[in-house]
Order: sequence, then C-alpha cells, then structure tokens
Amino acid sequence: MTNKILVIARKELFTYFKSPIAYIILVVTTSVFNIFFYMIIDQNREATLHDIFQVMEFMFVFLVPLLTMHVFAEEKATGTMEFLMTTPTTNTDIVLGKYWGSFIFFSLMMVMPAVYYLIIEYFGQPDRWAVATGFFGLWLEGAFFVAIGILTSSWARSQVVAAISAYATIFLLYFSVSFLKYFSGPAVEVIRYLGTLGHAANFAVGLITPGDIAYYVSGIIFCLFLTRISMENRLWH
Repeated sequence: MTNKILVIARKELFTYFKSPIAYIILVVTTSVFNIFFYMIIDQNREATLHDIFQVMEFMFVFLVPLLTMHVFAEEKATGTMEFLMTTPTTNTDIVLGKYWGSFIFFSLMMVMPAVYYLIIEYFGQPDRWAVATGFFGLWLEGAFFVAIGILTSSWARSQVVAAISAYATIFLLYFSVSFLKYFSGPAVEVIRYLGTLGHAANFAVGLITPGDIAYYVSGIIFCLFLTRISMENRLWH
C-alpha cells in the first residue's frame, strides 16, 4: 500500500468520525447486537454464535449502504472530487484509499461483537474454530458489501441514490436464493453461487473452502475495478 493510498484512507476514516451518522450507526449496531445476543442465548442456552452471525449479517445488509453512500457522491456534489483528481494521485490510489478507509471503519464494527465470544467462553465450551471462521466470513462479506457501496456511490451525485442503488444490489445478492424455484438447470447453480447466504453459512459452521474465499475476493476486485472505470466516465468532468 503506497503512501498516497494511506493518506486518502486516513482522510476517509477521519470523515467517518466527523459524521454524526457514523456514531449513530455504531450505537444502534451495538445496541441491536446486544439485545439479540441476550435473547438468543437466553432462548437457546447454547455456547454458540451461529444465530448471532445471522443477525449480524442481516444488519450489515442494511447498514453498509448508509456507511458508503457518501464516499464519492458527497465529493461529486460538493465539487471536491475535481480538486482531488487534479492532485498527483492516480484514480487507482483514490479508489483503493477510499475503500480501505471505509473498510477499516467497518472492521471497527466487527471488533465490538467479539466480546460475545469472551462471554460464551466464560460460561461454556464453544466451538472456537466455528466462532473464528464465522467472524472471518462476516468480515469478508462486509468487505464485499463495502466494495459494492463504494461502486454505487461512484455512480451518483446524490447520497440517497447511491444508498438505494447499493441496497438494490446487495438485496439481490442476499435474497437471490429465494428465486431459485423460478429457475431450473444450470441457472440454479449460477444463482446459488452468486448469492451470499450460502457462502456465509459455510463459514458460520467452520467450513472454509477456496471457492467461498474466491467468491468474496473476486467480488471485491470486480467492484473496485468497475469503480475505477466509473471514475473515467465523462460525468466526473
């Protein structure tokens, strides 16, 4: 990672901490996770975070577009993007810097629920491997969602439009398995692979496969590549 990428990432990260929305999301996320953790543990009486992972995944579907909607849209609306592009910084540096800044903030959201593991470890004997892979899977999926959010933000000048576009894309991937009954043949396997639920479910039960990792990594690279292309669009100028 070059110094230019680090500077942009640091600036993007500081932007989050200057925004009241970021703090609201952190408070709401922590509160919701705590409530569901207590309810699930109280009902299941099991030393596992499997159901918590499902709640976290569902929450990230709604929260990540709110975190990323400003990344490019706000700068385009205020005109600061033109200034950034006149600096001796490549478009690739800008995309990667903004992505890393947003991803680091998302990673901070992933750190807070780690205390749940300490709780179930104290009171029970959890499957440590499944807990570790579950967090790793959510982290990868979140990285993918962040890349999608940044891509849709590069398409619009309005943060609302950027968020709606991100919701539409992420919802389509998240709920794609619901449409399997309308397809048959090879299309079923394609849709099943493109959906995020199956990949995340494997990590939640302690199963890591090259295909699942490749799915998230290739998705991130593809989104960042499209974002880079979007910056070349005439609407930027």
